[in-house]
Amino acid sequence: MNYKQYYITVLLVVSALFIGGCSDEYLENLNTDPSKAATIDPNAQLTTAQLQTYGDLGMVEIYRNYLYGFNQHLMGSWNTTNYGGRHTVDNNEMSRMWTSFYPNAIKNLTDGVARTADDSSKVNINSAMRIYKVYMMSLITDIYGDAPYSEAGMGYLEGKFNPRYDTQEEIYYDFFTELAAAVDAFENGKDRITGDVIFDGNLTKWKKLANSLRLRFAMRISDVEPEKAQEEFQKALQADGGIMESADDDALIQYMAVAFSFGQEAYSDFRGNALSQLLFGNDPANNPSYLCATFFNQMYETGDPRTFRIARCYYDGLMSATSPDNRIDLTQEMLDKGIAFEAREPGAYSWEPWPPGYQSDILSELAESNPSIDPFVARETEPKLANNFLKGDNPGVVMTSAEVKFLMAEAALKGWNIGGSTVEELYRQGVRASMDFLSDNYGTEVVTDEEFDTYIADNGIGYTMEKKKEAINTQAWMLHFTNPNEGWANVRRSGYPRLQSPAEYGFEQFLTGGSEIPVRLGYPVLESSYNKENYEEALGRMGGTNSWHNTVWWDITK
Repeated sequence: MNYKQYYITVLLVVSALFIGGCSDEYLENLNTDPSKAATIDPNAQLTTAQLQTYGDLGMVEIYRNYLYGFNQHLMGSWNTTNYGGRHTVDNNEMSRMWTSFYPNAIKNLTDGVARTADDSSKVNINSAMRIYKVYMMSLITDIYGDAPYSEAGMGYLEGKFNPRYDTQEEIYYDFFTELAAAVDAFENGKDRITGDVIFDGNLTKWKKLANSLRLRFAMRISDVEPEKAQEEFQKALQADGGIMESADDDALIQYMAVAFSFGQEAYSDFRGNALSQLLFGNDPANNPSYLCATFFNQMYETGDPRTFRIARCYYDGLMSATSPDNRIDLTQEMLDKGIAFEAREPGAYSWEPWPPGYQSDILSELAESNPSIDPFVARETEPKLANNFLKGDNPGVVMTSAEVKFLMAEAALKGWNIGGSTVEELYRQGVRASMDFLSDNYGTEVVTDEEFDTYIADNGIGYTMEKKKEAINTQAWMLHFTNPNEGWANVRRSGYPRLQSPAEYGFEQFLTGGSEIPVRLGYPVLESSYNKENYEEALGRMGGTNSWHNTVWWDITK
């Protein structure tokens, strides 16, 4: 793609655009490089923000360490179990999104929007940046709650270095306004969006993303503000451009297949999918990504055809240190021999308890020519994340048509006016789209119509309102395995699936951050010094403590 060579270079310098000015003219001149431009192409700023979303190796630690544990998608690896699985409060780990996005993506988007706001020749890049800023701010507020929004990124532009924490209610209300205005402002025949690594500048798809995000946000507030939620949901369905209807509309960030590296340079190189890299791990043979029993059993016990498309059991003694190559797949052998799959319960490490194991015929044969291989395996019976999900060019998921189907299904369940489709039809379409999403984007084997029909026949949507809500949102939780932030937000909003705390699995003595699963992450500690007044005002609205057991505004599910 044409954007790559140009914008990769831009990435190396764009985050340095806004260095605080010095009042002393001498120092200002001394620190001004006359060979550098005073401004930057807003298209490059959009590229940076998009790629940083999943390409920032330091930021995505928050997903592996906390969110995948809270969601109970993963468990067993040291990182996930130690932090999210055992509720360990670590201020540095919790602050990663805040301290990564505000000084980079949010600052660039804010600047780009401000500098193009009154330029009729740049109306399309302005609208795209407004939409993407809303999306990125939704990631922040859904994790932390009240947060700088209206004054965020305004230090360089207006000298606002201590931004106010807007309430989450204010933030969400403005989301609806911004998204609607951005869609209305797009104009065919005006500027082409050249720095877009999601839609390659396609205005129609940008409109669909904006309107679909309105559906997401409306459903998010449906318990705390039901009338407003219904109004915004129905307005989004009628908005210009429509909503995501098929996989062709999916908002996926396109990354490059860069070599995995954990050197210092890797933390400023956003070209590859860093989440995939972290799931591969910097010590992959000894600390791979294991599936949590909650997630694995949900698939395995319901006969879900995705089970062994997502989960595999590998012997990793010969595995490459830089890519998921040379793994010995034992999954089919285990199935043939009737060996139990030992998925880790919430709060458990991969070695706790030690699995019983078995003698592998595959490894016995390989050991004849390679004596370093021990044919008896134990932890290898714990399901790991399949190789397909460990590649640097995997997409970064912003939003999918499959999610839209589930949102529409729940809206229909609530009795909102969404058109002619039934809850059952939308549920079925959402499950089918979720399965196709894996084969379309991760190279998994296609789920056949026969497999799908058998699964749906055995896993219908249920008969009561609550059972239908549970089915819809459990399927959304499974879909959002590749979108952990949305997965955690929707579990908290909907209450499904109902996840048991690691305390209920016998790990209460290790849960230093409390036995209940956290419902937000704490603000960075340095905010209490750098932005003390606004920080304390925000804490006051939460009862005075920066606790991860304080719910965010839209989370009233018990």
